[in-house]
Amino acid sequence: MSDDLVFYTNPMSRARLVRWMLEEVGRPYRTEVLDYGTTMKAPDYLAINPMGKVPAITHRGKVVTEGAAICAYLADAFPEAGLAPPPADRADYYRWLFFAAGPLDAAIVDKALDRSIPPERAAMVGYSGLEAVVDAIAVAIEGKAFIAADHFTAADCYVGACLSFHMRFASIERKPVFTAYVERLEARPAYLRSIEIDGAMPPPKAPV
Repeated sequence: MSDDLVFYTNPMSRARLVRWMLEEVGRPYRTEVLDYGTTMKAPDYLAINPMGKVPAITHRGKVVTEGAAICAYLADAFPEAGLAPPPADRADYYRWLFFAAGPLDAAIVDKALDRSIPPERAAMVGYSGLEAVVDAIAVAIEGKAFIAADHFTAADCYVGACLSFHMRFASIERKPVFTAYVERLEARPAYLRSIEIDGAMPPPKAPV
């Protein structure tokens, strides 16, 4: 294990996608498992992430939070893993990585909260509703093995994990293009290792 790279997580959270990304990177890291309502809200962790949420990483003393930012950071910090396209070819990579973290996530949260955007205020939000956002992702993936390059990148890790999570909970439609894409990604050895690691952890304590 390495204190150079530390991963703060709870196995029953979206931090699982960062576990997958770390396994793709293939470098030693130390895991700190936090419980909801206790260690996740303790002063030591709030000094790392004042939001009291996971995931987070520290790398050589620097803190990175937010799943998409962590994926992008790790791809750049460990270029030998080949998880980002060359800088000149990153248009689609940045576009879909942050589209999934922004419009897709926001539209899904709106649906979950039964919150609608009044038509006269539609210009205030960065998306046109869940159906439009999901269709945009479907078009981006259609006919391609990967979303942003001719090989797996951090964008696939983030987008694939989001689609898998939200299809599992029926937050978005289980489109054939999505299921084929996710099944292909979830056959990767790094993904399978990440699931095995998180699955071996004891159940987290309930919030208090």
